[in-house]
Amino acid sequence: MAEQLISLDQFLSLREQIPMVDARSEGEFAQSHIPGAFNLPILNDQERIVVGTLYKQKGAEAATLKGFELVGPRFHQIQKEAIRLFPGRKIIVYCWRGGMRSQILSWLLEMVGFEVFRLKGGYKTYRTFTFEEVRKDRKLIVIGGKTGTGKTVLLQKLKEKGEQILDLEGIANHKGSSFGGIGLPPQPTVEQFENLLAESLHALIPTIPTWVENESRKIGRLILPDRLFEQMSDCLLIDIQKSNQERIAHIASEYGNLPQEDLIAAVKRIQKRLGGLRTQQAIDAIQEQNHESWISNLLIYYDKTYEFDLTRHEAGKTHILDLSGKTLAEQVELLLKIKNQHHGNKTNAIDRME
Repeated sequence: MAEQLISLDQFLSLREQIPMVDARSEGEFAQSHIPGAFNLPILNDQERIVVGTLYKQKGAEAATLKGFELVGPRFHQIQKEAIRLFPGRKIIVYCWRGGMRSQILSWLLEMVGFEVFRLKGGYKTYRTFTFEEVRKDRKLIVIGGKTGTGKTVLLQKLKEKGEQILDLEGIANHKGSSFGGIGLPPQPTVEQFENLLAESLHALIPTIPTWVENESRKIGRLILPDRLFEQMSDCLLIDIQKSNQERIAHIASEYGNLPQEDLIAAVKRIQKRLGGLRTQQAIDAIQEQNHESWISNLLIYYDKTYEFDLTRHEAGKTHILDLSGKTLAEQVELLLKIKNQHHGNKTNAIDRME
């Protein structure tokens, strides 16, 4: 059965039912790939260097012959691995530009009975899609507030109520502060973060407001796309207020049971900003498991940072909301009330899809 070349739109539809296979090298795949894809390299990292060098020195024919010489002995292994991974024998394949590597993989798998769909333009076409997706205009509502006001919890509760959310920290595998990466998986690469972000945005209904947590331009070592960050600075910001006691209790519940060595390392990362005395006091309190003390100490620094960060938000678009002493259900209802005042009492994402 001959392969079928498919457009990006066809690909975005078909991938919901058919597994995707990336024919690029393991290094290229690790750097970034289409989320959910499997990696079956036609050329591994070292072989790709050899073929690429030969292409520059002697041209396409010499590089092609060398490529077949290198990968030929592995043809049967690639076929067997594909049969093991995809017993249904129906797949989508892609490489960097939808060229030779995905064509070879397609040919190999057709020989053992696979139905193959090959993405026209390859991963480069997909990257054009993700680049554009993260730079589209959005209807956003930003949940702000000082450290410990429970913004992430509120975001998830809003999702449970059927609201559209964009979980930037979840996508980035980081909570944004010096402590934000503790206990979380490694952060994706910058390019893969953009892919994952684009996938989340593409799944949202553009006519419905999306809730997002207030973030600095950087989340860990990742940087938000400029246009998205600009929109977050220009839209409605709900600045949540809570008592220091509530904030400290919330932070202690999230970080109090984490390894002491990780907490101390996080304190040391901001030592220059804290100063020597405050740094040592925080470390001593962590070692003594005096959570209230070290958290209170660090909040002095983080509160100043947040107050400075607020100045970048467009004047007149900040709504202060005191949620002290309120239950989670009450907090969510107040947030929804403000949303309806600013955007009209429209149905949520779940209602619109039914």
